[in-house]
Amino acid sequence: MTQADTQINIQPVLQRVAQAAERAGRDPSEVSIMGASKTVDPERVLQVIAQGIGHVGENQVQEAEGKFSHPGLSESGVTRHLIGHLQSNKARRAVELFDVIQSVDSPRLAKRLNQIAGEMGRVLPVYIEVNIGLEESKNGVAPDKLTEFAILVAECEHLELEGLMTVPPEAEDPEDVRPYFRMLRELRDGLEQLAPFRGRSLKLSMGMSHDFEVAVEEGATMVRLGRVLWGSRPV
Repeated sequence: MTQADTQINIQPVLQRVAQAAERAGRDPSEVSIMGASKTVDPERVLQVIAQGIGHVGENQVQEAEGKFSHPGLSESGVTRHLIGHLQSNKARRAVELFDVIQSVDSPRLAKRLNQIAGEMGRVLPVYIEVNIGLEESKNGVAPDKLTEFAILVAECEHLELEGLMTVPPEAEDPEDVRPYFRMLRELRDGLEQLAPFRGRSLKLSMGMSHDFEVAVEEGATMVRLGRVLWGSRPV
């Protein structure tokens, strides 16, 4: 039996998300699940889409090019997110391939995406990636630079700031990352007090397979799940 032949049942994951939301007094419908589909065969991606997953995320433009050309995926209507680091020289292809770019992390990239989206006559939804743990090995805007950068993005007429995204420092115990998720929520709440975002509900993309329940308890509106949906995957 091949990897693609294995039947996937996402109901246990949906239940865990719902229970985490309920523990926090939230409506489970406030939380979207993204299938983080790096290295996952298109047929397996289609299995989770058929069970109600409306978002998929890819880390690399090159892998997404081949995967999204699969007839089933190209016609699925799923929302396609770029969740990996984006180099400026691949920005045009990214705008062509993806509905949402979650990894905007520099003024240079924001301005480039704004230019390209304008040339294509579209408004591109984006998330600002925040390096919440100030880790040298990770991309993202430092928390103390977020306000300045968010205002710059708001001034880009062909970008729509949809929310914030983060990958917190790794920890064996999910409880150890709770403060980072809380910090991102508080940063979001602060942005919503600023004139460009007042009255808006900015989203929070945070939480992965090992810590998504804590993320939901702390306010995640989207969790990015791979292993817990598909099992172990090729590296």
